[in-house]
Amino acid sequence: MGTDVPESRFPYGDELRKRREDAGLTQELLSQQAIMSRTHIAHIEGGRRKPSLDDARRLDQVLGTGGVFERFLPTLDSRKVAVHFAAAAEFEQQATMIREYASSLVPGLLQTEEYARAVFRFTFPPKSDDERDSALVTRLGRARILDNPVTPVLWTMLDEAVLRRPVGGPGVMAEQLRHLQQLGDRERIRLHVLPFSVGAHALMESSLTLTWLEDSPPIAYVEGVKTGAILDDPAVVHHCQAIYDLALGDALSHRESLALIKAVAEEYEKHEQQ
Repeated sequence: MGTDVPESRFPYGDELRKRREDAGLTQELLSQQAIMSRTHIAHIEGGRRKPSLDDARRLDQVLGTGGVFERFLPTLDSRKVAVHFAAAAEFEQQATMIREYASSLVPGLLQTEEYARAVFRFTFPPKSDDERDSALVTRLGRARILDNPVTPVLWTMLDEAVLRRPVGGPGVMAEQLRHLQQLGDRERIRLHVLPFSVGAHALMESSLTLTWLEDSPPIAYVEGVKTGAILDDPAVVHHCQAIYDLALGDALSHRESLALIKAVAEEYEKHEQQ
């Protein structure tokens, strides 16, 4: 997957495998009794996925482990992300496809180190230097999923405001936009810009991330100030997909978007040199 799996997940997965085998169960039989997919159990045993609280309770019940898996669940929380984003971060690392829309900032997966530093400087309440450094390591670590040249497939739609807002100053912005351009040029990500000339569009009211998973239905994630929500109702997710597609129809093509990103980067570079 190209992601840094928290070390604490490996002994958890090993313990699950040992308890399952001691009970004489295959992954398939355990999945049937615990009402979980076999693939999900395989991911937990391999340390690639964190079980939910309900997962842990069902495993304890089926394997008769007296609450072992539920009690040790908190030890798997080693990524330092905002509480409201924790679940979304987990799904992000498991995604086969991500489609996102950003209205004001470059999405975290695509941020350069200096751009992210500039963002963290303006969080409230203010963070200490150590807290900012820790948050920076986590944010940059999330981007390692892009080390895999194939998955997840990533489509990013940016409001033109994202390009024009000089986060960190012209030098930081030039570097950030060149980073986006490089990812787009080698077709690791697909980029679309919603230009100001479009005026009102379907996604004006919210940021949106749509995530497809290997063995689960797709989900949507929306976020606001100090809050975020995972939407998994199929009808709601389908509605979010339709809104995304509607906005995408108003956006520039991938090639046109790259040309605009390059032009704005050049503007920042000229401003930095003056």
